[in-house]
Amino acid sequence: MRAAIVDDAAHYRWTSYRHNALGQANTCLTPHALYLAMQRTDQARQAAYRDLFRAELDSQAIDDIRLALNQNQPLGNSRFYAKIEAMTGQRREAKPRGRPYAQDKTATAQKAGQGELGI
Repeated sequence: MRAAIVDDAAHYRWTSYRHNALGQANTCLTPHALYLAMQRTDQARQAAYRDLFRAELDSQAIDDIRLALNQNQPLGNSRFYAKIEAMTGQRREAKPRGRPYAQDKTATAQKAGQGELGI
């Protein structure tokens, strides 16, 4: 398994996990209606919320997330990309790594009729 940002969601400072999963008070947060609908009691909701975070992602999903983050690109399907492109007016697709391929200058010059002079 590869290293995560933190080994436990409760250790990440900028998350609502401690409030939703552990019941720590946070006056900046308002419980979401879906969270409140999970269970009837606070303790049951917190346990259900913790269960949401128990599953681990497979290595391919983690690699896809890392690539998207490293390239500052969204992660999704073609429909999602099209929606993002329409909203931002910018093309949002994964870019190939490395420098652009350089064309063979000799072949390009010959095609343009700039071969060797017959002197």
